[in-house]
Amino acid sequence: MKNKTLGFALTGSFCTFSRVVKELEVLASTGASVMPIMSQNAYTTDTRFGKAQDFIQTIESITGNKIIHTIAEAEPIGPKNLLDALVIAPCTGNTLAKLANGITDTAVTMAAKATLRNQKPVIIAVSTNDGLGGSGKNIGQLLNTQNYYFVPYEQDDPIHKTNSLVADMSKITETIELALKNTQIQPILLG
Repeated sequence: MKNKTLGFALTGSFCTFSRVVKELEVLASTGASVMPIMSQNAYTTDTRFGKAQDFIQTIESITGNKIIHTIAEAEPIGPKNLLDALVIAPCTGNTLAKLANGITDTAVTMAAKATLRNQKPVIIAVSTNDGLGGSGKNIGQLLNTQNYYFVPYEQDDPIHKTNSLVADMSKITETIELALKNTQIQPILLG
């Protein structure tokens, strides 16, 4: 993926951040230029999974770029045609709903809108406790919308969290490579 500029956006599924950061390192090692983006909640919230400032420092160190975390900072992505593709990993049910319904109220959803404006791929690595519930219709809608691609996913914990879905974050780079060729990685459903 040398000579490609990729947006890498994180939303608030904090329990997956450590896995996502590992894959961000893999992606950065491909030679791609990576532009990090975070939703305001992801950028400012400390959780039992880590402190926001620690994640910010790690992500900026890996990518060599400052994190875009406001709508105003993300808006130029479209008019300047800055990205070859955008990855949203993790992508929460909240963000799925916004994408499916055209709501642009975070840096991440603005980056998606901007990327789609240029008919470039948006890759989604879903992580939501209601993927087989309330978010199911939004996943279905996005699966049938041009320029959206999904990282393969499976039930997170079928016994204790029956509606929960999570992407196999180790497949992010492969999914991007295929999305850049207008191809959805298969299978989408794992397990």
